[in-house]
Amino acid sequence: MSGEQKAKAKTEQAKGKFKETAGRVTGDERLTAEGRAEQAKGDAREAKEKAKDAFKH
Repeated sequence: MSGEQKAKAKTEQAKGKFKETAGRVTGDERLTAEGRAEQAKGDAREAKEKAKDAFKH
């Protein structure tokens, strides 16, 4: 996995988790949903990079 893309995926996942938690604590459903979406985006990026790595080897 490309180091840059891996870092982006992890960053998106972490930011998403933070937003989701903050949304739950404050009762902000929109923020919770944004957090989940951001985590999903990070998960998708990570999966894409892992698939690319699998085909390289």
